[in-house]
Amino acid sequence: MGSSFTHRGSEVNLLGENASKETLQAFASERNVRADTPPTFLMHTLEDKPVPVENSLVFYQAMVAKQVPGELHVYQKGPHGVGLARSIPGTSDWPVACQRWLAQLGMTPS
Repeated sequence: MGSSFTHRGSEVNLLGENASKETLQAFASERNVRADTPPTFLMHTLEDKPVPVENSLVFYQAMVAKQVPGELHVYQKGPHGVGLARSIPGTSDWPVACQRWLAQLGMTPS
């Protein structure tokens, strides 16, 4: 929220058209990462125009700073909202990568 790479539609829908700088900063996801933030798997594509990849990058950086377990995958191909990306070569690997990560954490069978 409140950055050059913010998805403006989400910002307005969640906080209103004229949210103060303080409100925007208070609700910026990366500013709310704490040591007890749950492990997080992030997947993004470089072709996602509505939500730039910087959103995932700064969130992941905040996770690293707080030593929150996580994994970040940035894929070359795919628009916003790729779902399982079954028809996008390369990007279609993300569910397998997520499953592997969850197994490493002991959250699913390996």
